[in-house]
Amino acid sequence: MTSQPLATLTTMRVGGPAEEILAAHTRHELQEQAIQLWERGDDWLLLGGGSNTVVADEGYPGPVLLVRTGGVALVEDPELAPGTIRIRVEAGHDWDALVAECVERGWAGIEALSGIPGLAGAAPVQNIGAYGQELSGVLHSIEFLAASTYDVRRIPAADLALSYRDSVIKQGLEGVVLSIDLVLTDAGVGAGEDGPEPLSEPIRYSQLAGALGVELGARVPLRTVRDTVLRLRTSKGMVLDETDHDSWSAGSFFTNPIVTERFARGLPENAPRFPVAETGPTAAVTTFEELADGQPLRIPATPPERRVKLSAAWLIEQSGVPRGYRLPGSGASVSTKHTLAITNRGNASASDIGELARFIVQRVQQEFGLVLVPEPNLYGIEI
Repeated sequence: MTSQPLATLTTMRVGGPAEEILAAHTRHELQEQAIQLWERGDDWLLLGGGSNTVVADEGYPGPVLLVRTGGVALVEDPELAPGTIRIRVEAGHDWDALVAECVERGWAGIEALSGIPGLAGAAPVQNIGAYGQELSGVLHSIEFLAASTYDVRRIPAADLALSYRDSVIKQGLEGVVLSIDLVLTDAGVGAGEDGPEPLSEPIRYSQLAGALGVELGARVPLRTVRDTVLRLRTSKGMVLDETDHDSWSAGSFFTNPIVTERFARGLPENAPRFPVAETGPTAAVTTFEELADGQPLRIPATPPERRVKLSAAWLIEQSGVPRGYRLPGSGASVSTKHTLAITNRGNASASDIGELARFIVQRVQQEFGLVLVPEPNLYGIEI
């Protein structure tokens, strides 16, 4: 048991001490300590890499459990499609180290998720995604310790309601992710020292395609995709770097708003917008035979209004908050590389971070009539 400022355990580098700090280095320790904390009845915080967490200057008024497990293993699965493999990743395994290992082994499916800080267990909580790939595209299932029963169960990805930066876990399913299973393409089959390099999944993001010099849908060597993504993320201050204060952040501080097409029509014509795939049950057609049998006509529900995703970065900049903006006397600023990140310039407090975030939210609301939603988990900080 130790106690230290949470500023030393989060990538934003702000936050006071916790009541106590515990660390779990094995899956058994993670289960055991989580159950013990639930049985105590007090609120407690599960902390992985600290890349999506901002804690108040007063600290956290309860225990903090650090996830420090690790390991990757192949899983035998007779239902796998030819040319695919299934791996099990412990919750405390470093995400980018996992991507690097998969690229080296010729396993495709998460190469565009290179450089994302944090641990594997946090990935399904907000369905991490970047450059045309999302975890939902490869997630098979998670191993989950339920807070309500203390039972460990495997939850299929289809039951997690994964969507843009969201899941049933983020919406309140209480428990601890112990491991995640991914299904990846074994692109290394047939590739050897003298053979072709393993190729990526099709490139689905225009900025990445442009940086690679290829058309959308093209496949390129896995290492090339990883190197290019890391270069793009570094140019935006999104790869952790001790010497770069733009990377002293929680990554994207706000999610991209999803609004109706009707609302979006009221924005400037040059406001970036992207269609959102609608999901939901489709009413079956009533057959003549059913009508003849006296069954009632099925009336399909009114389809929901189509929605689009907006660019929070564009909204912030167009509301008059440029890159590098900081409030007078504050140790926090908007990143000098990307308006979507709030950064610690070396001496920021959590109060500084919160004050700047509130200012940005107010400016966007005043200018465009919508409220930005913070992406990181905030503790003791009101936006």
